[in-house]
Amino acid sequence: MPPLATYFVDNLSPFVFRIGENAGVRWYGLSYFLGFVLGALLLRWLSRRGYCALSPAKVVDFITYAALFGVILGGRLGYLLFYRLHQTIADPLSIVKVWDGGMSSHGGIIGLTLFTLFYARWHRLSWLSLADNLAVVAPVGLFLGRCANFINGELYGRATTVPWAMQFPKELLDFPEQGNRALSMTQAIEPSIRSLDVLIEQARHDPGLLPVLRATLTPRHPSQLYEALLEGAFLFLCLWFLRVRTKQPRGMLAGLFCLLYAAVRFIGENFREPDAPLTGPFTRGQALSAILVLMGVSFVAYARKTRCFEAAQ
Repeated sequence: MPPLATYFVDNLSPFVFRIGENAGVRWYGLSYFLGFVLGALLLRWLSRRGYCALSPAKVVDFITYAALFGVILGGRLGYLLFYRLHQTIADPLSIVKVWDGGMSSHGGIIGLTLFTLFYARWHRLSWLSLADNLAVVAPVGLFLGRCANFINGELYGRATTVPWAMQFPKELLDFPEQGNRALSMTQAIEPSIRSLDVLIEQARHDPGLLPVLRATLTPRHPSQLYEALLEGAFLFLCLWFLRVRTKQPRGMLAGLFCLLYAAVRFIGENFREPDAPLTGPFTRGQALSAILVLMGVSFVAYARKTRCFEAAQ
């Protein structure tokens, strides 16, 4: 096990740049924006080559509405229902408090599925064609979102002694004993710091506070990066190859996305600190992945039964 001083402390700023004290462009918001832009560019490329029933001229509109009503609305509602149900019942207005954070990738996937179904019927397009091609480009957004989670130091991993372990200051907010010890040590150095939020923020600019963090934080897996590679890079490479190099019936890629995402999410959750009560031996993310397995099996079974292909294939 390396000495504590060798561990990287993830105290990066959540802002790309600030405008005032708490305003500015955040990495999390930028990751969503870039994900939608890159998704639109890739979907237009597929559409122009006949892989998608959606015309290139309608790609931007489709991605815009899919982002708003599928990813953002679905992700927000999914988070509140899957992870904060009691809070939502007690305070229904928390649904619109997006500034407090909280998005669910499972909710976003379900939201996208429902929105795509609605959009396809409204415009008389093939729902399976839209779902397949959206599944191919969606991992780009997942990759960027997990990178933003890492920059924010949130959704950190479980304790470990691997050489590449890192320390995440936001751990102090979740573990009171460590938080109190860190605050006590900090006040011996800088008495004006009286809260953990101030400590975490100040440590980004004051190297003198880093020894406090190194001494109190637990070395953990950088699980956000694992998930970025699994849910983002791995899924994208697999699905892109299948889309442009093989002949697959409509619905197959959407089904494979659900199944592969469920598989890699199940793996990734083994390295991630649980952020909700367990469901038996499983984390909340692993339990929710069962929904995606059912969706994936349904898509694949229907694709194999109908054997309907895109014109370009």
